[in-house]
Amino acid sequence: MQPLRGIIFKVLSVCMFMGMASLVKAASVDVPPGQAVFFRSFFALPIILGWLAIRHELRDGWKTKNPMGHFWRGLVGTSAMGLGFTGLGLLPLPEVTAIGYAAPLLVVVFAAMFLNENVRAFRLSAVAMGMVGVLIVLSPRLSVGASLSHSETLGAIVVLMGAVLAALAQVFVRKLVATETTAAIVFWFTLTSSAMALFTLPWGWVMPTWQIAAMLVMAGFLGGIGQIFLTSSYRYADASLVAPFDYSSMILALLIGYFIFDEVPTGTMLIGAGIVIAAGVLIIWRERKLGLQRAQQRKATGNVGS
Repeated sequence: MQPLRGIIFKVLSVCMFMGMASLVKAASVDVPPGQAVFFRSFFALPIILGWLAIRHELRDGWKTKNPMGHFWRGLVGTSAMGLGFTGLGLLPLPEVTAIGYAAPLLVVVFAAMFLNENVRAFRLSAVAMGMVGVLIVLSPRLSVGASLSHSETLGAIVVLMGAVLAALAQVFVRKLVATETTAAIVFWFTLTSSAMALFTLPWGWVMPTWQIAAMLVMAGFLGGIGQIFLTSSYRYADASLVAPFDYSSMILALLIGYFIFDEVPTGTMLIGAGIVIAAGVLIIWRERKLGLQRAQQRKATGNVGS
């Protein structure tokens, strides 16, 4: 039952994050992205602190051995969030979701570049395949002579930039896990992103209506709950088992986009998204296969040693 519980938590986290993105998109007409980042981060803090209290980690869970690591992760991660929120106001939700799938593909490349991880031809081929899918999604927005507004082109660019920074943030997280607890990583990112969002005050924060404010507060709550579900999913099941369920977000994005925002996906977007998802699943499958092989080798080595 433990792996099943991990899958359930993963799917719940996807639902929470898609609900959060939908609320931010609905509020984006009235509220600038930096202000949305603040609400999403600040109002996630009570959820995170309550989670730490339940786990009896409120006293020590926030302690850190690498404060500058948290700062850089916060800077890059907050920038990625701000760019993603900007894109939500400029592009359809399914398209933002599809372009965002570039992040886990880029993590493979950045891990090889900055963490000296061994990346073989299979994974590099899958990454290349996935990036072709991303380019297909982007092609209508970036084609020369396309009858599109400048805002849609800008949206495609900022969402892709956000995916690049999100991948870099994951590299920082991989470094942090060597010395930091999961509780500390979650807490300090939530706190630093709240503080960093305040630096966007000069760029036109507004006094939202109570309806918009309520949506942004709820986005913060959902973001905090989603983070807890995500963390819990990896406690009960291997990352390689639950990771493919990330792509259930596309189903939710298509449904929410169609029924709430009246967004009809194009064939080009669906084809590109399908290629990106297939590439991501191939990478996850390969990682799981290699993980099982390494486990068998360790077991065999242990048996020989005994």
